[in-house]
Amino acid sequence: MANNHNSRHTIILLQNSPNRATRTFMDYDSVGQAMDGICGLYERKLKEINPSLRNLSYDIADLYNFIDGLADLSALVYEHSLSAYLPYDRQWIKQKAFNHLKRLANGGR
Repeated sequence: MANNHNSRHTIILLQNSPNRATRTFMDYDSVGQAMDGICGLYERKLKEINPSLRNLSYDIADLYNFIDGLADLSALVYEHSLSAYLPYDRQWIKQKAFNHLKRLANGGR
């Protein structure tokens, strides 16, 4: 279980705008749940912009634009073998989000 990619505690650090007061964090039990969380943030933003929209649909480019539009975004992922959190950048998050959505689209979790 120690090597299970999906059981690594993940902390997402984000800042919505240049205003430092918008800095916050979210924590999740796995990388996959963290990617769900980031997609959820984007989906909530889409609903705010389009409150009458019944079904949300977006592609990976839309999600990447959202991620790139954040003032700051990074992840800390617990590495059991080191007993420490390793930092990952925006590009890593985009790749993980892409893989996560691809898995969901193929019907698997």
